[in-house]
Amino acid sequence: MPGPRDLDPSSSPRALLGAELRHAREKAGLSQEELGQRLFVSGSFIGQLEAGTRRMQREYARLLDEALGTEDFFQRHCGAAAKSRYPEHFAEAVEAEAEATEIRQYAPLLISGLLQTPAYARAVFRAYRPTAPAEVIEELVAARMDRAALLDDPTGPLLWTVLDEAALRRRTGGREVMAEALRHVAGLVRRNRVIVQVLPFGAGAHASMEGSMKLMDFEDAPPLLYFEGVGTGRLEDDPTTVRYQRRTFQLLTACALSPADSLALIEDIAQDYGHEEHH
Repeated sequence: MPGPRDLDPSSSPRALLGAELRHAREKAGLSQEELGQRLFVSGSFIGQLEAGTRRMQREYARLLDEALGTEDFFQRHCGAAAKSRYPEHFAEAVEAEAEATEIRQYAPLLISGLLQTPAYARAVFRAYRPTAPAEVIEELVAARMDRAALLDDPTGPLLWTVLDEAALRRRTGGREVMAEALRHVAGLVRRNRVIVQVLPFGAGAHASMEGSMKLMDFEDAPPLLYFEGVGTGRLEDDPTTVRYQRRTFQLLTACALSPADSLALIEDIAQDYGHEEHH
């Protein structure tokens, strides 16, 4: 049975690396759980590596080469699979996002990335990096818009977002930018491309007051959970944690306005911003 072969750089490195990992594991006669035990990770983590929903870090590549007898194959190729235009703490989440069949997220303070317009994203990045050169900001905006292109594909993932009312009321970039941003969100809803609910101020205390969350489900891999903070991020695959946060999201949707009422509020606030700008 042939061993792992060098990867074609013109193909998707992450997908091919995952396929080669599955090949090498099966050749060694190991289950995902058994291989995971040798790396001190879960079997679901191995499954995510094989499915290409998680990137292979160098420390795991070394351990895989040792456990599977593949010399330095995975160490040599994990670098190509890890190249990204996104910050290290976020890159793996973006890659998983592109493979997901369903995405559920709560955004407490800003319109979530997949729903942003260029002007809104530009205002966000400028606030994050007030002294960055303009070309750096534009590169970040372009990367974010490339992510948002995921929604241009009608067969793309189901996106269900709960936006806190604070994200709608905070004047990010000014009234004109906010009016455009909210009309964009409303347009996606009216085209039946996304489900958006607004968690109103009147809901009071709720289940996710400590921060944002993103749940991602996949066709052939276990679900992932992404937490994000200022300059940091973490992917989590622990089934208990994922199950708990899935229930948290359900509680948020129960407290939020209905999709129809949420759309009406978004369009009303967009109209208010537009009138203020006109006057």
